[in-house]
Amino acid sequence: METKNKLKVLDLFCGCGGLSFGFSKVGFDIILGVDNWPISLETYKKNHPGSKTCTEDISKLSPEGIASNYGLRDVDVIIGGPPCQGFSISGKRIIDDPRNKLYKSFVRFVGYYKPKAFLMENVPNLLSLGRGRIKNEVIEDFSNLGYAVSYKILLASDYGVPQNRRRVFFIGLRNGAVFEFPKTSHGLGQMEKVSVKDAIGDLPENDVVDGAAYPTEPFSDFQKIMRMGSFGIFNHETIKHSEKTKFIINMVPDGGNYKSLPEKYRNTRKVHIAWTRFASSKPSSTIDTGHNHHFHYAYNRVPTARESARLQSFEDNFIFCGKKNEQIKQIGNAVPPLLAAQIAKQLKGYLLN
Repeated sequence: METKNKLKVLDLFCGCGGLSFGFSKVGFDIILGVDNWPISLETYKKNHPGSKTCTEDISKLSPEGIASNYGLRDVDVIIGGPPCQGFSISGKRIIDDPRNKLYKSFVRFVGYYKPKAFLMENVPNLLSLGRGRIKNEVIEDFSNLGYAVSYKILLASDYGVPQNRRRVFFIGLRNGAVFEFPKTSHGLGQMEKVSVKDAIGDLPENDVVDGAAYPTEPFSDFQKIMRMGSFGIFNHETIKHSEKTKFIINMVPDGGNYKSLPEKYRNTRKVHIAWTRFASSKPSSTIDTGHNHHFHYAYNRVPTARESARLQSFEDNFIFCGKKNEQIKQIGNAVPPLLAAQIAKQLKGYLLN
């Protein structure tokens, strides 16, 4: 299908582009990515060469300005994950709290462009905030714009991502159809879920220079998929832990956590997920943005950016810009592309039929 016939997508709060990458994989045309973090947009531009980018605070942008400055007159789908930290649980209308200007900007863009569909991603506890009032107001805001809204919490590992990451997705269709989320492809009696070892077990223990050759052949189907189109290993810089940290990590077995440690070491970190080793035979826990509480199943260190990217289902030819901690933050904030692609494929069926 030629680009001119593809469904056009605007990605708000795009970050490094996990959602966009997934949508592009199934034939959507990503026209513009908007985010106010410059380094994440460098990554976005590197991996979405056909897309334009806008480095601005979306709450200060007008849809009319975007339409004029970027020639973006028609949009078929708007996607994104506006931050929810500002959602409060007081007042007559929670959504109208001034701190929720980012969410309201998303609504404003949907109202202006009136796309055929929108997708909004967020953390699952958004559904329970204010005893469900936030969720109800989200549905009301988009319903008032003429959309039939569906929502569901999805577990990424049910869709081939080697990570037990839960996120809620709101999808609205302007044609009045009720969107049905894609059926799971892994777990629940279906295909086996992808384990951490099957995801990252072919990557080396130590640092490698960008572009270094793979030290072994892939030994899982997932690794083969991740390597497709890649010319080597990138973003695989390890963190240099202190001897004490490595000593403590070494006492934690595959799949263990702080409870595996002698009593005197258990409280050296004051969070319940501290000193957690990934279980090699299971999907990982949720990839964070750099708190360094989760460790490799075999090596006495936290995962590299490339290992974290694999656990998020970013292919190896998706290269991240910035310093190591910036790469980790970009990856941790992203929507897994493999999950995004399956949602996008399902959505496409509603828009082209």
